[in-house]
Amino acid sequence: MKGQEWYQADDVAEEYDDKRFSKGGQLIDRREKQAVLEAIMPVEDRNILEIACGTGRFTVMLAEQGADVVGLDISAAMLQQGRTKAQRADLAGTLEFLRGDAGRLPFPDDHFDTVIAMRFFHLADDPEAFLREMRRVSRDQIVFDTFNRFSARSVYNWALPMGSRLYSKSEVSELLAKTNLTLVDVEDDFLVPYGLYRSIPNALASPIRTIDTAVGGNAVTDHFASVSYWNTRLR
Repeated sequence: MKGQEWYQADDVAEEYDDKRFSKGGQLIDRREKQAVLEAIMPVEDRNILEIACGTGRFTVMLAEQGADVVGLDISAAMLQQGRTKAQRADLAGTLEFLRGDAGRLPFPDDHFDTVIAMRFFHLADDPEAFLREMRRVSRDQIVFDTFNRFSARSVYNWALPMGSRLYSKSEVSELLAKTNLTLVDVEDDFLVPYGLYRSIPNALASPIRTIDTAVGGNAVTDHFASVSYWNTRLR
């Protein structure tokens, strides 16, 4: 996995949410959570694993909605941030954080209803192997996102701390076929790069987001979206 050491640093974990999901980044956070909830609904009583859960943005949200959730991450520092969030939250379901390797999940086959992986596959050195492991422990559904090859992200990808693996739609379709997953739905979003949203106040980012959403809502511009949200089921 790319960036393992970087993500495990205490200072990175402490500043992670503030740097990415404050200012206009709040719009990114809101959209990602919406994508996850829409894919999984109804959430209540669902047994969910999130791999690479980081600071627990999704794990805490899903537990608040009544799911029984396990969040797994390689970074002890990130997990500590998640535990702090969980202590402040009013959880309707259960939530457990575990430190572990997404390539060797410490769970039996068919253990979870749903497995999710957000902000993960852009770091994967062997996406097929990770997806197979996710499929092994899921009995129903896998939800994940990818950053896209034909987007503005490709222009500045080299400048990121560890870069990103960028995907074409055909590459993801091939991954799904190899791992015996059926595509239920895919949503494409964010013509404007994440970096711009994060760098400006929310008051400026909101009108940009309105235009982004309007322009991006057609089949032609979908090909240039920064991110795709994939909802898949086991065959």
